[in-house]
Amino acid sequence: MSMGQQGQADVLLVHAPASEVKFMQDGYGLTRKLLMHNDYVIVGPASDPAKIKGMASATDALKKIGDAKINFYSRGDNSGTDQLEKSLWAKIGITVKDGSTSNPGWYLEANLGMGDLLRVVSEKQSYTISDRATYLNNKKTISLDILVEGDPVLLNIYHVIIIHPDKFPNVKINYEGAKAFSDFLVSPDSQKVIGQYGVDKYGAPLFFPDVGKTEAQLGSQ
Repeated sequence: MSMGQQGQADVLLVHAPASEVKFMQDGYGLTRKLLMHNDYVIVGPASDPAKIKGMASATDALKKIGDAKINFYSRGDNSGTDQLEKSLWAKIGITVKDGSTSNPGWYLEANLGMGDLLRVVSEKQSYTISDRATYLNNKKTISLDILVEGDPVLLNIYHVIIIHPDKFPNVKINYEGAKAFSDFLVSPDSQKVIGQYGVDKYGAPLFFPDVGKTEAQLGSQ
C-alpha cells in the first residue's frame, strides 16, 4: 500500500481493511472490490504452555499468552497480518508497535514474511498468528499446531484496488492494465478457481470467493 501511495503500483491485492478504507478516503484508490477471504489462526507448540488450545476467543487466548509472558512472535512488518495482530493486542489493553523499545520483553518482532516466521516460531516453540493458507502450506515442515480458530475477529478479507490515475499526474499509471487485472480477479471463472484452490491438496479450499457479498455478510458467517 505504501508503494500505491507513491504511485509505484497500478493495482493492489490487499488484506488490511482499515488501512484500505483510509487509502480510499485519501484518494489513492479509484475502485475497491471485495474479492475473497480466508482466516487467521493462532498457532503454537503442541505442549501449549499457555493452555489456550480450543479457546473460542482470540483475544482471551492472547491475554493468557501475555499474562504468562510466553514468547509471541510478530511479523513486525506492517503487513495486513501484522496490523490485525496488533489490533487484537490493543483490544486487551496491551500496546505494541513496530520497532518500539517499549514492547513487552516476551513480544518479539521478526521482520519476516509469514512462511519464514512460522519456521522461526517452530524452532523456538513459541506462539504467533498466521493466515490459515500459509500455515497449511508449511504444516509438513514445522512443529506447530492450530490452537485457536473460528473467532470472527480472525477473518482475513482481501480486496483489489485500482490506483487512481489522477492522484499522480506526473506518473504513468497503467489504468487499462489495472482494470483488466481487477476485472479478471472478480470474474465468475476466477472466482470459481479461487473457491477450488487447495481442495485437491488439503481437502478444503484455502480461500472463499466473495464477489457480490459485503464485509458485514462475511462477519455473520
